[in-house]
Amino acid sequence: MKINKLKINAYGKLKDKEIEFGNHLNLIYGKNEAGKSTLLNFIANCFYGISKNKNGKEISDFEKYNPWVGEDFSGKLEYELDNKEKFEIFRDFKKKNPQIFNEKMEDISKEFNIDKSKGNEFFYEQTKVDEALFNSTVLVNQQEVKLEKQAQTILIQKIANLVGTGEDNVSFKRAMDRIDRRKLGEIGTERSREKPINIISKKIIELEQEKQQLEKYEDLKYEIEEKRNELKKEIENLEEENKNLKKIKLFFENQKIENEKINLKINLKNENNEKINSLKNKINELNLNHKNILEKNKKINFEKNKKNKIILIIFSLIIIINILQFIFIKNKLFNFIFLLTVPTLLIFYILFKNKINKKEKNIKNNLEKINSEIEPFNYEINILEKNNEKLEKEINELKNNLNSKLEKNKLGKNNLEKINFEIQNLENKLNNRKIELHTLDLDSKNIEPKLENLSNIEENLINHNEQMVNLKNFEKSVNLAKEVLNESYEKMKNTVTPKFTEELSKTIAEITKEKYVNVKFNDDIGLVVELENGNYMPASRLSIGTIDQLYLSLRLAMVEKLSDEKMPIILDEAFAYYDTERLTNILKYIKERFFDYQIILFTCTNREKEILEQLGIEYHLNTL
Repeated sequence: MKINKLKINAYGKLKDKEIEFGNHLNLIYGKNEAGKSTLLNFIANCFYGISKNKNGKEISDFEKYNPWVGEDFSGKLEYELDNKEKFEIFRDFKKKNPQIFNEKMEDISKEFNIDKSKGNEFFYEQTKVDEALFNSTVLVNQQEVKLEKQAQTILIQKIANLVGTGEDNVSFKRAMDRIDRRKLGEIGTERSREKPINIISKKIIELEQEKQQLEKYEDLKYEIEEKRNELKKEIENLEEENKNLKKIKLFFENQKIENEKINLKINLKNENNEKINSLKNKINELNLNHKNILEKNKKINFEKNKKNKIILIIFSLIIIINILQFIFIKNKLFNFIFLLTVPTLLIFYILFKNKINKKEKNIKNNLEKINSEIEPFNYEINILEKNNEKLEKEINELKNNLNSKLEKNKLGKNNLEKINFEIQNLENKLNNRKIELHTLDLDSKNIEPKLENLSNIEENLINHNEQMVNLKNFEKSVNLAKEVLNESYEKMKNTVTPKFTEELSKTIAEITKEKYVNVKFNDDIGLVVELENGNYMPASRLSIGTIDQLYLSLRLAMVEKLSDEKMPIILDEAFAYYDTERLTNILKYIKERFFDYQIILFTCTNREKEILEQLGIEYHLNTL
């Protein structure tokens, strides 16, 4: 692949900048602080996004390159894959994901996977090169070669790491040491002290002992709960029994009231009877007191009736005689005499009647007087008798209702005192059970803190056991990692490392004109170089220029194996410590070895330009 064009709107110190690249060798020239490193970071950030994390730096790349003023923190990069497909990336660096366009200017951003932390992974899907691999191979930073002489061992270590493990920042020995240190620090051993596994083991033992001491309260709690439940049930039964007895008591109390009502009414009835008898006696006394008057009244009535009968008979006989003499005798004198008898008898009857009437009147007055005295007594007797009838009816109704209730409730004539006695005993028993229950409640409350403590201990025990399991699993993982790392390292030494060292030997031979033709890797010494006389020398004893050549050679050798795409090689001040001869050799080597790769070389000198022109090598120049 190759990068065709850049358009920077605002990125760090670069603003409104457009740069085009050639297909093969490109020189980016600029004095120090002109923005070469900024441009290099712009390229990497277009592909992989810009990080807001410091990652060990004083400030993050986002803070470092974000313009201070309100410029548009964005830019665009055009690139072409080996299959001639062209793409454009537009990045607003304040946003996580870019916009990706194809040759037809169609937005194809959503066609690629979007990772929550890394963002759109379009470039990895196209090249299979992630950001870490890109920065450790394709892109060679100025800081990775510009080392002070006394610090050259750092670069030697990076070369040894790269040869031994395939990563320049990964050392097998340091990795194993770090794993062991981490295992000791984060896990510990049976012999160690105050390490996580020792602390947790000690704590588990303490918790188990405390748990055993407190578990007896669980049994006690269970026993208390059983007793409490039994007491509650007994109290419920006693309360129910007490409730029923009180109902019976209430019934008999009501029965007593009903009986009292009946007795009261009976007493009223008896009192009424006594009054009636008394009144009747009074009437009798009055009758006795007026006995003569009554007898005279009887006598007069008798005489009246008797004389009335005699007169009636006489009148009847005279009338009959008159009728007969008129019919048979027909004597006028005799008729006249008989006619006179009738008026005479009438007069006599009237006189008799008046006399009788006077007597009757006197007697009647006397009788009325007697009746007036007797009438109030009769009236009162009548009222009392009616009241008695009413009372008798009410008494019968009360008796019937009482008998009906007795039959309905199937209750005999229980003794109310006996019921009260039973209720009192029941309530005493109930109070005693409630006191027992209250005592058990207090015991239960006293146990609760201990059980709560037991619960906390069990929870802590579970947590510590889980921590122990996690530590054991972590220990297994660490041991497994060590095994895998050791196996991988052995495999690397037996398979990959020989290829690397062989490739490195060929590359360094070409660059150094056969001065160094063989490079080996040793577990103890690290990287060793075979000299012209056949002797071996540790790479750390070489000059820093030669070390730079070794490091760059290996990085370039790895580029071809990174991806199916021919990735552009970006070198930032990579030849700072090269003399003219070495620089000439490396440029010729790059031209010949990577003739079909795009090379982007950042420099602050004219040496590369002059040598390329002397060698007749074409290049594309951009000046910052």
